[in-house]
Amino acid sequence: MEDAEVAETRKFYASSNGDQWFLVRDANSERVFVRHQPNTPSGGQIADLDIGDFLARGGHSPEHQALLHLVGTLVGDDSDR
Repeated sequence: MEDAEVAETRKFYASSNGDQWFLVRDANSERVFVRHQPNTPSGGQIADLDIGDFLARGGHSPEHQALLHLVGTLVGDDSDR
């Protein structure tokens, strides 16, 4: 019996046209990546992208800024060290 895909997902941006972006961690492989789920009118074809590839594509768009903000919240404040 094959292990079912187990993934943790966190939506980090949704555009006004219905596109959504998620940060995903596959628990089986430990791979972390960005999942783009376009709106239905544009085809709705889900695409998984390595984080580096995602950020290399126009890093000033709202979805890129939202991912960078999310990553920033994961880093603790060094003031108590």
